[in-house]
Amino acid sequence: MRIAVVGGGSTYTPELVDGFARLGSMVSELVLIDPATDRLEVVGGLAQRIFRHHGHLGKVSWTSDLDAGVTDADAAVIQLRVGGQAARISDETFPLECDCVGQETTGAGGLAKALRTVPVVLDVAERIRRRAKPGAWIVDFTNPVGIVTRALLDAGHRAVGLCNVAIGFQRRFAGLLGVEPEQVTLDHVGLNHLTWERAAYVDGVDRLPQLLAQRLPELAAEVEVDEEVLRTLNNVPSYYLSYFYHHDRVVRASRGVPTRGERVAEIEATLLEMYRDPALEEKPALLGGRGGAYYSEAAVGLLAALHGKDADGVHSVNVRNEGFFGFLPAEAVIEVSARVGPDGPAPLPTTPVPPGMAGLITHVSGYEELALQAALRGGRQRVYRALLAHPLVGQHETADALTDKLIAAGRRHLAWAR
Repeated sequence: MRIAVVGGGSTYTPELVDGFARLGSMVSELVLIDPATDRLEVVGGLAQRIFRHHGHLGKVSWTSDLDAGVTDADAAVIQLRVGGQAARISDETFPLECDCVGQETTGAGGLAKALRTVPVVLDVAERIRRRAKPGAWIVDFTNPVGIVTRALLDAGHRAVGLCNVAIGFQRRFAGLLGVEPEQVTLDHVGLNHLTWERAAYVDGVDRLPQLLAQRLPELAAEVEVDEEVLRTLNNVPSYYLSYFYHHDRVVRASRGVPTRGERVAEIEATLLEMYRDPALEEKPALLGGRGGAYYSEAAVGLLAALHGKDADGVHSVNVRNEGFFGFLPAEAVIEVSARVGPDGPAPLPTTPVPPGMAGLITHVSGYEELALQAALRGGRQRVYRALLAHPLVGQHETADALTDKLIAAGRRHLAWAR
């Protein structure tokens, strides 16, 4: 199988390469694609050494030519960051000026990322459609994954969105329960970066109540949410829910300290120097600080399942709603545990979600619909309308001010705003 990685010059790519080298025996060729040729050369060289170190016989190549790189691909992974870390740092800072959470995937920062990302991903996807093999899958790891995946599906692409939150919980719960990760099946539901773990099945038995009873303080600390929230919900939310459940506290804690993007930029500079060492043949431990734990395992497992190499594999993915949540439109994109095969994902059944969860999912899904329209069509009014609908903004004065700050900060990436 020939796999193209769009955004292959990322310092995070060795994590993905390591997964393919250890687990991806179906990969005959891995092509890294990136316009940043200086980084691509460094990352590509390390990727070759990682494959060789693990004894993988597949070919690793790299190119700055997108069309050439995706030609005859069986699948393409898209992991773009339009504007680089500088844009991320902007996403994490300008909302704070209006006392709102500064984060690159939700709130005003998440909208800013969607506006500059969706048009680029759609252009990439169209070129994949024209040059990759018929029926090639697109796996989107580009944030905000839910909105980007909805854009891809609306444009008729054979796409599925992937996030590493669920596999992180699977690994964590398995460790606490003393079982292998593959033995744990999650009832993982919600929207991208707005998810809850409602059950953790081992041999058909839900072990999450046991974990909540025995490990509540530990789990609450890990997701940065107060114990009372977990106790009330009777499940484990992702740490992204801290932006909703503890919004003002997060804003206060974000002031006067380096942003996540600033810390990642420092890590990236160090990683690139390490990658240049011809003796380096494994992903360095420092890469763990870059984020995205278990992404490689999630991506390898999903691609194997989509190509029939992992019968009945269960993966947490972003797919069309199509009746899964009766309170959302069929065309909405949700993130759930699904059984995956060559025909794509089929969400696993779940019990009805409680009103509080359903209300928040509906609210954010409505915002995502408006965010996509703003990304596709542009215009200040559409940006304002999306911000006004977001539960982390929701007031006219705040949405109005954030609209102008967002456009000013991202103008160079927004063709309609120049």
